[in-house]
Amino acid sequence: MDSIKTNFSAMTALQSLQATNKEMLKTQQRISTGFRVASAEDNAAYWSISTTMRSDNKALTTVTDALGLGSATVDVAYTALNQSIDVASEIKAKLVAAREPGVDRAKIQSEITEMQNQLKSNADSAVFSGQNWLSVDSSAAGYNAAKSVVASFTRASDGTISIGTITFSVDSSKLYDASAAGVGILDALRDGTGAQSGTGTFSVASLNVSALTESAADLTTLETYIKGVDKSITEMTAAGTSLGSTKKRIGLQQTFVKVLMDAIERGVSTLVDANMNEESTKLQALQVQQQLGVQALSIANSSSQNILSLFRGN
Repeated sequence: MDSIKTNFSAMTALQSLQATNKEMLKTQQRISTGFRVASAEDNAAYWSISTTMRSDNKALTTVTDALGLGSATVDVAYTALNQSIDVASEIKAKLVAAREPGVDRAKIQSEITEMQNQLKSNADSAVFSGQNWLSVDSSAAGYNAAKSVVASFTRASDGTISIGTITFSVDSSKLYDASAAGVGILDALRDGTGAQSGTGTFSVASLNVSALTESAADLTTLETYIKGVDKSITEMTAAGTSLGSTKKRIGLQQTFVKVLMDAIERGVSTLVDANMNEESTKLQALQVQQQLGVQALSIANSSSQNILSLFRGN
């Protein structure tokens, strides 16, 4: 039915054009932002998942930084410990030389003293970001022998989160302990077998051969020193093994976290990123529909003019 009150054709054409314009605007937004789900109104479930996972990925970035810091700290400690093993081996060699009859033990001691000073310097210098795992003071306020490196950030199925750590005890690696009650590998008192003992009579850091003579007792003392230094080398080697294992674990975790972050990023991309090939094709189709819609609306609007011809005279 033709009516001058209501143009049904124009209304239909207008509704179609408005729908096309709405889809075109949505497609243009996807192309300009690169996101298929840019806000909660696009897809509430996907938006919620992607927002949470992006937040977790930022936390994992911090975990990566923490692992890097931990790796550097362990590496500094390991390097200083390895150098200390070399210096202690030199001290042992000097003690063996001092066992020979007729040598000037005072001169040998002067060399040993410099090496002892070097051992202390190695331990005191093994600092990274304020952390020293070789020279400590266990009596200091807030001291904790367990050194933790943040290694993971996990979210359980119920949404609860937890922070994982890699822990290393400096009790196994410390060479010096400034506390009267604590001992390190090099400042610990040692007994006749060279083992650490509270009733020991010497330490690697303080032994002195300058006053030793050729008496049987002094030669026994000298051999005890050699055993003590040898034991300390064994203990430092064990500590180096522990540090090396910890560094290896940190390296493996660094690799895993990076791979995990990439996997999460890919997963989020699958949920919310727009397929640019599809969107560009859709935009071209909508542009054609828009042009046809405008033309159809124009035709519908002009149809009412035909009614005037019915009232024209012959």
